[in-house]
Amino acid sequence: MTLVLVDPAGELLGALPPFPVDSPWWQEVAEVVAAAGVGVTVLRLLHADRSAPPGGHVTYLAETRERPDGLIPLGADLVPHAQRAPWAEPGGPGATLAWAAGVLDRLGFPALTAHQQRTWNLSAIWRMDGPGGPVAWLKQVPGFLAHEPTVLGLVAGVAPDLVPYVMAAGKSGRTLLAHVPGDDRYGAGPELCVTIAEAFHPVQEHFAGCLDELAGVPDKRLDVDRFVNVAAPYLGDIPGLAELIDGLPARLAEVAACGLPDTLLHGDLHPGNVRTDDRGTPVIVDWGDSAIGNPAFDLLRLVEHLETPAPVITAWARRWRQTAPGCEPERAVELLRPVAALLSATTYAGFLAHIEQSEWPYHAGDVPDCLTAAATSAAR
Repeated sequence: MTLVLVDPAGELLGALPPFPVDSPWWQEVAEVVAAAGVGVTVLRLLHADRSAPPGGHVTYLAETRERPDGLIPLGADLVPHAQRAPWAEPGGPGATLAWAAGVLDRLGFPALTAHQQRTWNLSAIWRMDGPGGPVAWLKQVPGFLAHEPTVLGLVAGVAPDLVPYVMAAGKSGRTLLAHVPGDDRYGAGPELCVTIAEAFHPVQEHFAGCLDELAGVPDKRLDVDRFVNVAAPYLGDIPGLAELIDGLPARLAEVAACGLPDTLLHGDLHPGNVRTDDRGTPVIVDWGDSAIGNPAFDLLRLVEHLETPAPVITAWARRWRQTAPGCEPERAVELLRPVAALLSATTYAGFLAHIEQSEWPYHAGDVPDCLTAAATSAAR
C-alpha cells in the first residue's frame, strides 16, 4: 500500500512509505487503516500496478488530521469529479460520521467508536463499536443504490427477522443498520441454501402480487434491448455471443410462457450476503442490487458455486408451483442461465457509467467476463 495523505480541508501532505497488508481485496481497508501507523481514513483508489484486483501495489488517497514525519513528496490529482462519491472527498467521511454520531446519541448510543471497513465506488462502511462490541454499521452508497433502506423496510414488513433493522436513513445514501450477530456464510452448502431460499420465498410471494408497492425499486424485468446494448461492443470478439443475442427474443418468450411472476429480487443472493447465528437463522444483507425481476435470477445466484445444486432447485421449484399453479420453474431456470450472466454484465456496465475512471479497475473486466460466461452457458 501507498497512502497519499491530505488533511480534512484537502491540503496535500505527501505519502507514507509503502507498507504491506495481507488482504488482497482493494475495497477492504480495515487492515490498511490499522497498519498505517497514523490515524487515517481511506478516501478512494488513485491507481494500482495491475488492471484489476486482487493484490498488487495499490495507491489510495487518505485523509488524516495528523502531520506525520518522513512523508514522501508524492502528489495526486485532487481535481473534483462529477461522479466522485461524497465519501471519497476530503471532509466527506467526517460529515457522514458526524451524522451517524448525532443519530446514535439520540437513540441512546453515545460515544461509539467507528472503525472503517470498506471504501470503493459502491459503498463506504464503518463498524460502530461500543464497550461490548459492535452495535451498528454505518453504510453510505451512491445514488443508484440508495433504494436499499427503502427495500429493507419493505422486506421487514413481510419478514422482519430476515433483514437488518434500519436504525436511520439520511441524505447522500447514508444508512445506520443494527448489528446482526453471527457470521457471513461464504461457501455454505446446499442445506443452508435451501433454508435461505425457503426464508426468502414468503417475501417474493408477497411482492409477486403487489408490484405496485415497489415504486422506486430498479426495474430489471426481461428486456431484449438492455442485453443487446451491453453486448453490442463485444459481438465480434466473444464466440457465441452474437448467436445468443440473436436468439434472445425467442428465449425470453419461452421464459414468459413458463409463468413465473416477476417479484422483488435481492439481486446478489449468494451465501456471503447471508449471516447466521448459533441457531442457524438466516439474515440477508446487502440489498443494494435489489430490483424487480424474475425470481429465478436469485435462485441461480444462490446455487452458482454449489457442486450439488439439485436439492436447492427442487425445493425452490416446489414452492413456486404452489404459489403460481401451472408454472414451470425448472424450465425457467434452465432458460435463464445464460441470461443471468447477461444481466450481471448490464449491472457492471451500469456501475462503470456512474463512477470516475480511476475506479474502473474494480469493474471493467467484469463486463466481458460476464458476456463470455453467458455465451459459454448458452452453448452447453
